[in-house]
Amino acid sequence: MKVLVIGPGGREHALVRALLRDDSVEEVHAAPGNAGIAADVPVHELNTTDPDACVALAKELSVDLVVVGPEAPLAAGAADAFVEAGIPVFGPSKAAAQLEASKAFAKEIMAEAEVPTAMARVATTAEEAADALDTFGAPYVVKDDGLAAGKGVVVTSDRAEALAHAQACFEAGGSVVIEEFLDGPEVSLFVLSDGTNAVPLEPAQDFKRIFDNDEGPNTGGMGAYTPLPWLPEGFVSQVMERVAEPTLAAMKNRGNPFVGVLYCGLAVTSRGLRVIEFNARFGDPETQPVLQRLGSPLGRVLLAAARGKLDTIEPLVWDERTAVAVVLASAGYPESSSKGDVITGVDAAEADEAVSVLHAGTDLNAEGELVTAGGRVLAVVGLGEDLNEARDVAYAGAEKISFDGAQKRTDIALKAARGEITIPGVGTSGAGNGAGTEGDAQ
Repeated sequence: MKVLVIGPGGREHALVRALLRDDSVEEVHAAPGNAGIAADVPVHELNTTDPDACVALAKELSVDLVVVGPEAPLAAGAADAFVEAGIPVFGPSKAAAQLEASKAFAKEIMAEAEVPTAMARVATTAEEAADALDTFGAPYVVKDDGLAAGKGVVVTSDRAEALAHAQACFEAGGSVVIEEFLDGPEVSLFVLSDGTNAVPLEPAQDFKRIFDNDEGPNTGGMGAYTPLPWLPEGFVSQVMERVAEPTLAAMKNRGNPFVGVLYCGLAVTSRGLRVIEFNARFGDPETQPVLQRLGSPLGRVLLAAARGKLDTIEPLVWDERTAVAVVLASAGYPESSSKGDVITGVDAAEADEAVSVLHAGTDLNAEGELVTAGGRVLAVVGLGEDLNEARDVAYAGAEKISFDGAQKRTDIALKAARGEITIPGVGTSGAGNGAGTEGDAQ
């Protein structure tokens, strides 16, 4: 089959690489891609939020399947346009993508499906926001109701900061969702859906904040790892039964079946499993380590989902090794990003067969040199027999890569490797009360 991957980032590079490993996939194209993707497959210029342009490109290439990576094209209705044109697409309709595009809508669906989540209130004025903050108390959790590329959330014990974030959202014409704070570590679980049937991938954990020890502002994600050895037995089954399947059933009952990836952002709290948020696409950077371990033919799996036939696929096969992804970000990120800085060492890093370097914000300059072109520049994924080895491999690869002002966290998966992640009320080998643990729920 011939596949078109839409999107410019690290998640899309991971999808491209995984599709190329599928022997049933004869050709992969990407739009708009980036320098790393362009080194692997043909890339095409595309305004990804123009559904008509997306369809025109797919028709021109005569593709058998389109995989939509980012949230913006989905919210713009790209998947609807492909369906209307009779082109199989892996990605939800505009109506189904509301699970990500509107946090208030997601809360409504969760209430309808009796999915466990944080108590929340929607506020549209400063007075409503202040009242909600005082109801839930600190730490305060304030979320922009719309799409914010993973950076529209403020978690703070400073009431004035929480109110200021809410006010900024109001002034931009939006509303906010204010929630109770969830204690305990976070987990990301991607669930593939064909509208009726659902298949989970392996759980992962990502690291939102820019600096070590979960300090500094939120980013799109500075690293991730999978699997999670500290998760309770039967965790994935519990998520499927209590979260994914009821949510997908509620969407189908509303006449908006969800075809694509339901990204379940979860907290393992002292009061049990809770949903932090839903996304309507693969998460970045968790996709990079998760797909690095996938042994099943991704193209066949995604085509089955697009055709409503996920119940016909073989059980997914996974590499038993651990994968750790370390993100290299540009100078100034996340407030800004430095563009045009020359990158060296990528080939040296990938000389180790246990290392994969996936491009996010990269381009080629006039001299043909690889340069930075965004906030998160690269993700270095290392495979190892356990977390310690995978960390060593990933960081050894990352050390070989350099560009001016490069930033990376040094503690990706460190607490997990040391056995220090605490599930509140359960505990682990590393004693604690859940406060300040790796990947604390936000």
